[in-house]
Amino acid sequence: MKDVRVTHIGGPTTLIEVGGWRILTDPTFDPPGRRYSFGWGTSSRKQTGPALEPADIGPVDVVLLSHDHHADNLDDRGRALLAETPLVVTTAAGARRVGGRGLTDWESTVLSGPDRDDIRVTATPCRHGPALSRPIVGQVIGFALAWDSQEHGVFWITGDTVLYPGVREVPHRLTVDTVLLHLGAVTFPITGRLHYSLTATDAVELCRLVAPRTIIPVHYEGWSHFSQGRDVVERAFASAPDGLGERLHWLPLQSTY
Repeated sequence: MKDVRVTHIGGPTTLIEVGGWRILTDPTFDPPGRRYSFGWGTSSRKQTGPALEPADIGPVDVVLLSHDHHADNLDDRGRALLAETPLVVTTAAGARRVGGRGLTDWESTVLSGPDRDDIRVTATPCRHGPALSRPIVGQVIGFALAWDSQEHGVFWITGDTVLYPGVREVPHRLTVDTVLLHLGAVTFPITGRLHYSLTATDAVELCRLVAPRTIIPVHYEGWSHFSQGRDVVERAFASAPDGLGERLHWLPLQSTY
């Protein structure tokens, strides 16, 4: 996907530049050290800060916010940035809290503006935890970005999700060229082995189903509740069939693809 530029800022936060648009995902800019409550007896400590400060990024046209209620996807400085951003696209419940356009699964909105390519943003399903957890963990969505010059499929941002039937539906509805893959295998002591984001093994299975040409991992470093880092993910993809590991593109923080 030669007409898109991606800069990894840290955690799930990336800057996507395409068609004249500057799109920021899940803004997290707080410094390290603080412990945040995630509700229901869960918490996590931020271990690393962002590779870029908001002032270093420049103007942002749109924020794609997979969910607004966990600090590893929207922290205090990220919230401050929302107020300076012309448009936020997020969940229906999140839009009621932070403003912007709220989407439900498979609902779309179109980004359009002078001297810019139209981009269709479609919400894709997420479940941020085990079965029956949605009333506790809240609404989460991913985003599929489509524009006219694409040749091999959409740019898909998975959002924080486990592998479940809703996310398995994506390859039946969409052809994916590039996936921004949220990982981390999130766990909390209070819920034992239950996971709240993709494990490396499930990420491999999902990518085998979706068959993207390019896989960009994010949301795997910088927080104490991430139980699997880059090394675990690399091993899982290296042992996957069909050369899936060769499609991984790790973006060093502050570098671009």
